[in-house]
Amino acid sequence: MLFRHTRPSSVAGVLARITTFCIVGLESRPVAVEVDVRAGLPAFVIVGLGDLAVREARERVRGALLNSGFEFPQRRIVVNLAPAHLRKNGSGFDLPIACAVLAASGQVPAASVAHRAIYGELSLTGEVRGCRGTLAVAEAARRAGLDGLVVARERALEASLAGDLEIVGVDTLAELGRILDGEQAVPPLPDPRTAERPSRPAPDLADVRGQWTAIRAVQVAAAGGHNLLLRGAPGTGKTMLARRMPGILPPLERDEAIEVTRIHSVAGAELAGGLADERPFRAPHHTISPSGLVGGGAVPAPGEATLAHHGVLFLDELSEFNRHALDALRQPLEDGHVTIIRGQRAARFPTRFMLVAATNPCPCGHAADPKRCRCTESDHARHRRRLSGPLLDRIDVVVDVERPTADALAAPPSADTATVRAAVLAARARQAERLAAAGVMCNAHMDAALVRRLVRLEPGAREQLAHSYDEGAISARAHDRVLRVARTIADLAGRDLVSAGDVIEALNLRGEPVTPVAEAA
Repeated sequence: MLFRHTRPSSVAGVLARITTFCIVGLESRPVAVEVDVRAGLPAFVIVGLGDLAVREARERVRGALLNSGFEFPQRRIVVNLAPAHLRKNGSGFDLPIACAVLAASGQVPAASVAHRAIYGELSLTGEVRGCRGTLAVAEAARRAGLDGLVVARERALEASLAGDLEIVGVDTLAELGRILDGEQAVPPLPDPRTAERPSRPAPDLADVRGQWTAIRAVQVAAAGGHNLLLRGAPGTGKTMLARRMPGILPPLERDEAIEVTRIHSVAGAELAGGLADERPFRAPHHTISPSGLVGGGAVPAPGEATLAHHGVLFLDELSEFNRHALDALRQPLEDGHVTIIRGQRAARFPTRFMLVAATNPCPCGHAADPKRCRCTESDHARHRRRLSGPLLDRIDVVVDVERPTADALAAPPSADTATVRAAVLAARARQAERLAAAGVMCNAHMDAALVRRLVRLEPGAREQLAHSYDEGAISARAHDRVLRVARTIADLAGRDLVSAGDVIEALNLRGEPVTPVAEAA
């Protein structure tokens, strides 16, 4: 005879399950929050390989439930975060754990959270706070086929960028309880047009006087997305030029803006209006570590190179940066991404940025003026050694910023941001049309195969480039980089073919000695 043992209801546990997500690098991994509430000595246990912030969630959840008018079950509560092998970090598990406890104890309907993801931090008073990576979580929830996502109201606009997902933005746990019970409708999303954005006047190139050569170099670099190095004595306008670079770059495309928003959200930044509306400009201090520059840490996190993705990374006083930090930039500059491996964790971060650097020609900065320079030959040699040769080889445009004359400072501006930006946008439009099938955005992103296939040269341009290479003025890598810059110069002029003059200007902008073929003959 088969005997079936049935435990009394006072002993049987009640299980609730809610979906949330864990940030790993720039991506989100699904995590099932399983809560079992059963009779026994009161206890609140969280298992599933959580970090300190996850373990501390017990006290935040307990305080938030009691201070929001809910009952905290005086039973044995076990919270399992599955899968158990995935390390969980951050405070975004607070809200899903609290909702799972409410569902398991019958204080909210379990069906109301069955097809929604929940993500947010709780205060002891029950306030729901935003967490980093909300956009990445929303995109993962949409891909998982969930119907909606519950987040803090302050992050609702950001989450809505994922599309095709009901976003429930709440201020408090009590408000969320009323929504789940059906007592209150889902509040509408804030209007992005009413979001306060800081108004900052953009710096204009008209402020820079007497630096036409440098302004031309900035224009060429912006038009093709080329890396730029500004060399010159202190006070000649290197930093002024660099900080005006974002104003002449084209606006972010929709997919670029979403990617920038996702990166900065994972890094902990909150953008007014939800969506990034301008290209990043990052200017780290020269004391930054290699991991701070390219990413790293015990839990892999994006560095300044990734935060500058689709924008500008400005390294002022380049020779003062740690040599190891500069060497770490070589792979991100070449590949457009960097992979950080820490223990059993691996994270890939995008690094498609424009490098703009500024440096003095010597420690005192006055190498061009022997009367003012007090540096010895060993000082000059030491200064040159601080600049990584392989890194400099990856910089396409190098320009010497000379000290302007008094007449040049008093003269009207030679260019302004609006005029230069118009030329840059026209050149970028030509590149977009030519490179659309290749899947790249600008000339600087072409690989060697694309350069050979898409850069068409006039006979004189081919001869000039071959002559400079044979003279040893450029390396094999620099050969292709000169072609990319020359292609950009031709785009600015609206020409389909690259001329000998374009190649000569590209070589001059690279700081290489140029002997025209006609003179050599």
